[in-house]
Amino acid sequence: MSYLAKPKVHHPSLKPNALGLTRRDYEGALSTLCAGCGHDSITAAIIHAFWELDIEPYKVAKLSGIGCSSKTPAYFLREAHGFNSVHGRMPSIATGAGAANRELIMIGVSGDGDSLSIGLGQLCHAIRRNVNLLYILENNGVYGLTKGQFSASADFGSTSKKGEVNEMTPIDGVTLALNLGATFVARSFSGDKEQLIPILQAGLQHNGFAFVEVISPCVTFNDHEGSTKSYSYTREHMIEVVEADFVPIRSEITTQYEPGSVKRVQMHDGGMVNLRKVAEDYDPTDRDKAYAYIRNCQSEGEVATGLLYIDENGKDMVEQNDVVDAALTNLPYSDLCPGSEALAKLQLRFR
Repeated sequence: MSYLAKPKVHHPSLKPNALGLTRRDYEGALSTLCAGCGHDSITAAIIHAFWELDIEPYKVAKLSGIGCSSKTPAYFLREAHGFNSVHGRMPSIATGAGAANRELIMIGVSGDGDSLSIGLGQLCHAIRRNVNLLYILENNGVYGLTKGQFSASADFGSTSKKGEVNEMTPIDGVTLALNLGATFVARSFSGDKEQLIPILQAGLQHNGFAFVEVISPCVTFNDHEGSTKSYSYTREHMIEVVEADFVPIRSEITTQYEPGSVKRVQMHDGGMVNLRKVAEDYDPTDRDKAYAYIRNCQSEGEVATGLLYIDENGKDMVEQNDVVDAALTNLPYSDLCPGSEALAKLQLRFR
């Protein structure tokens, strides 16, 4: 028996969801990451989000590239479809999978190295195309598999475990996503499960590209004094600008807050995101104001967290290209390849 196999015994008191599945049914292999790694906390939040939304695992496609973060899909939804691509190329695989089968619920897990260095161009075009995908960027500021070099997200002036100072300006995933037109942008912290789970649930139900950056400390190489991606730094400097609750469509939509303090955003499936304003005058539906607020927090050395921007009116990649309603994987070959005569007529449009 592999040491990665988990015991199949379930505690009889585990609560089932509407499908009769417990959270154990949404798990994967045992994690081989370092004990205390923030990525494992994110995995736990992903498992809880899928379980609570009553999503059948076989309807999910989980995708990744290369890096510690890209091992994460092995640790959840063992019965889902999965593809581990080459370094930085996960967005292309996701684009192809989404084009071929729009019925799949897609989740991509990447890291700051995989997304903001070798895969930066891939990420940009996936955002631009509004691929229907929950994209989780697990950000620890270092290359964990190659002994802790600074990644492109390492903040200027932060230090490595060896004491080296980063002299380069970082690439910020959240402001990048806002600039490129992402229709759902959020940031959270792996140590804040209460905030992270509803953000992931909202991202899974969003129609289009849902970008969620999660500060996820590397306990081996980047959890020391001088790091801006450590547990202590993030806990001391994070500011929750919007408190989000996700209310599934099956539930009655209620709120415990006073009238006027909650902004409700309806998702494409009828579910609801309740947004309670925490930061003064913060509007998560105004892209320019969201960008300005995040930049202001950065200048103060603070980390803005929560659902930072949402637009439920954008068309995803399939809608933009006027693709047929049925999944392409279900169409007969004669419809997918109608012959040379049909191709000749199509080419006339481009002459």
